[in-house]
Amino acid sequence: MSKVSYLTEEGLQKLKSELEHLRGVERPAISRMIAEARDKGDLSENAEYEAAKEAQAMLEMKIAKLEDSLANSRILDESMIDISRVQILNKVKIRNKASNSVMEYLIVSESEADIKKHKISVNTPIAKGLLGKKVGEEVEIMVPSGKITLEIVDISR
Repeated sequence: MSKVSYLTEEGLQKLKSELEHLRGVERPAISRMIAEARDKGDLSENAEYEAAKEAQAMLEMKIAKLEDSLANSRILDESMIDISRVQILNKVKIRNKASNSVMEYLIVSESEADIKKHKISVNTPIAKGLLGKKVGEEVEIMVPSGKITLEIVDISR
């Protein structure tokens, strides 16, 4: 059984368009590859046919996973998000106490995470450590490089 994932409207549209692309473009392309390989003769010794069938199986798994994600997704109304405590869809400005550097991240679902756009998954150690905290609080978070202390400077939408 899949767990519920919370998405923004933008994240939901991204998943839907990816699924549409896989079904409408990738699936027919693989079907053509299988047909072309089948036309080449003996299937028992046809590596091209085997590769195409394997690609088809991988594609179908990816489609099934996306369909499952969409079926278990819930849209979050960003206007209803509380900013008194850190939660999903909050923009959080944090200060690393050791280096005094300030960073700002938007906490999003795993499927919408993009570190280049400063969007971190709610499942990351940093996001998990910040959830439920208020402005001014300090938290110690264990990350791969060791323990860091962060201060919450601001919470916004």
